[in-house]
Amino acid sequence: MLLQCAILIGLPGSGKSTFYGERLASSHEVVSKDLLPATSRRQDRQDTLVSAALARGASVAVDNTNATPAERASTIRIAREKGARVVGYFIEATTREAVARNERRQGKARVPKVAIFACAKRLVAPTLDEGFDELHTFRVEQDGRFSEV
Repeated sequence: MLLQCAILIGLPGSGKSTFYGERLASSHEVVSKDLLPATSRRQDRQDTLVSAALARGASVAVDNTNATPAERASTIRIAREKGARVVGYFIEATTREAVARNERRQGKARVPKVAIFACAKRLVAPTLDEGFDELHTFRVEQDGRFSEV
């Protein structure tokens, strides 16, 4: 398999982590700010982890909201520098859907509702012009399956 950097994009509660688990976990290492200590340098730490994984030949999936082109830019730049194919997975969800899924989460996995609405205001759908080699858009169906839009 070619070296790949998958960037998951979507609201908190949209289904990004579930998508990773179902579609990418067997082939990609996950990098997520949620798994890093809460510091002001989480972006730098994430960039370091993405770079290190790609440098050792491991495909990586960046599982964050990645809401804006600016937030995605450093990951895309690093992937390009390491010769990785950049694939975006936009998990579409309304704020209502994301809030409902978030309510089913337990403990630290549940985010404050305001985080979902704040992210929704910033969310910019990804475009190939940002440097993606491929872009895929998925929605979560009523039965929990992901369907490509």
